[in-house]
Amino acid sequence: MTKTSDSGRKTPDLARLEATLGHVFADRGLLSTALSHMSAEGSRLSSYQRLEFLGDRVLGLSVADMLFRRYPLAEEGDMSRRLADLVRKETCAEVAQAWDIGSFLRLGEGEILGGARKNRAILADACEAIIGAVFIDGGYEAARGLVERAFGERLLKPVKPLRDAKTALQEWAQGHGHPTPTYSERGRSGPDHAPRFVVAARIAGLDDAEAQGPSKRLAEQAAAEAFLRREGLWTQTMENDNG
Repeated sequence: MTKTSDSGRKTPDLARLEATLGHVFADRGLLSTALSHMSAEGSRLSSYQRLEFLGDRVLGLSVADMLFRRYPLAEEGDMSRRLADLVRKETCAEVAQAWDIGSFLRLGEGEILGGARKNRAILADACEAIIGAVFIDGGYEAARGLVERAFGERLLKPVKPLRDAKTALQEWAQGHGHPTPTYSERGRSGPDHAPRFVVAARIAGLDDAEAQGPSKRLAEQAAAEAFLRREGLWTQTMENDNG
């Protein structure tokens, strides 16, 4: 359903979106701003970007709060993994699609023609901006309620297994009070079209672990895996998941 503005242009009925969100805005201008892409406004300050910045932080706090209460026996590493999965852009885009945000976005003509109403990055940004708008309009409890309604079912899904050795090593290091792992190139061999990189994974206070790969990125992953294997943390299950 749409309304017709004074200029004759049809505009989305924001009351319908408010019903979907479960929050009626005292200042509906905040909702309008949260739906305004820079292409429609011509200015970053008039677009949703500031609200997106705020909403990202409110989302993180709200989800962390939910996880802390929902999983009283969970370790920090498990909650961190769940948090990262729930607040990532892909999840925010899914929530925005469930809200049908695309039909409410204020976009420039070029973005409309380019299919921006279905652009997952824009949808994710708008999702966070709406959370920020609700926080300003109704306070933390209103924003947390919105997040619980939108993300609650996802909270109960089994946590995805780690498939990335570098992520696994970083999480293990943080969970055990070690500094963040660093990676350094120790050598390079082979021709330009088929190089071999030697990279060391290092955590201060522990022995380095070296490995090779056809690129720096793959060599870093191999070094992280070597570190985890040495510490008895890289299991056959993880290896199979990566395969």
